[in-house]
Amino acid sequence: MTDLIPVGAIAGAYGVRGELRVKSYCAVPEDIENYSPLSNEDGSKTFALAILHPIKNGFAARISEIATKEEADALRGTTLYAERGQLPSLPDDEFYHADLIGLEVYDTGGVLLGHVKTVQNHGADDLLELQLAGTSATVFLPFTKAAVPTVDLASGRIVADPPLGILPEEDAD
Repeated sequence: MTDLIPVGAIAGAYGVRGELRVKSYCAVPEDIENYSPLSNEDGSKTFALAILHPIKNGFAARISEIATKEEADALRGTTLYAERGQLPSLPDDEFYHADLIGLEVYDTGGVLLGHVKTVQNHGADDLLELQLAGTSATVFLPFTKAAVPTVDLASGRIVADPPLGILPEEDAD
């Protein structure tokens, strides 16, 4: 498990005085401010983020070191990370997406299906994008209790029972 968890991203400038457009990945979007200071992926830059007010698809925010629109635009696309210790503990049946990425996925018979490449959410339930074993192909597996009955972070594995039609069909010879 990684010590840095992505909690948001900078979408660019908001106005001309160095304010930023920030997108939050937090379950309670406003909580992103509580995890300051935030950092970039390699930890080389830290940001003390202050939310100014909600805007469409996120928040207008300020970082004290950013004073101009150009400086704000230079940070566009920066993913914001919080240290794991800053985040709340989760119930047993909830997981940070960063903890799922890279886990090996086995079917209920113990056959390796592949590994989790990404976790997607397009408005409904989360989807695990699986990189299938021995191929470059990927499939999307619903991250539901029925399709994913077991997540074992300690052993780095997931047991899945994919619905019919999710996995490519094997050629019957």
